[in-house]
Amino acid sequence: MRTYMAKPHEVERKWYVIDAAGKTLGRVATEAARLLRGKHKPIYTPHVDSGDHVIIINAEKVHLTGKKLYQKKYIRHSGYPGGLKVMRYDRLLEKFPERAIEKAVKGMIPHNSLGRKVFKKLKVYRGGSHPHQAQQPEVWEIK
Repeated sequence: MRTYMAKPHEVERKWYVIDAAGKTLGRVATEAARLLRGKHKPIYTPHVDSGDHVIIINAEKVHLTGKKLYQKKYIRHSGYPGGLKVMRYDRLLEKFPERAIEKAVKGMIPHNSLGRKVFKKLKVYRGGSHPHQAQQPEVWEIK
């Protein structure tokens, strides 16, 4: 019996909506990364983008457990001397809740050209609505 390897043109893509309201940041991010990579499909192939499009809504209603909200930090650097910017997660979730989820998902996908291609299929929205109704997305429940 031969091992099946999916070809890029054979992959059928669906759209899924994940509601992050009241859910933990890590749980939402792992499920989104799994859908983006295509690991929920029987045709999953590591070197082929076999994943689906993911829409995450209610990003401002996601929460972190324990003291992470006040101890975890979002760090970025402008590239210039003295250009280190540090922001606590409570402040990040107030100002840019989309960025918190994007950063968590980006850390869970490969850090190469395939990962960059996969990451473009993620859409995160602050509120409960999204502009992708034409794609007829299905609701994905996190267990």
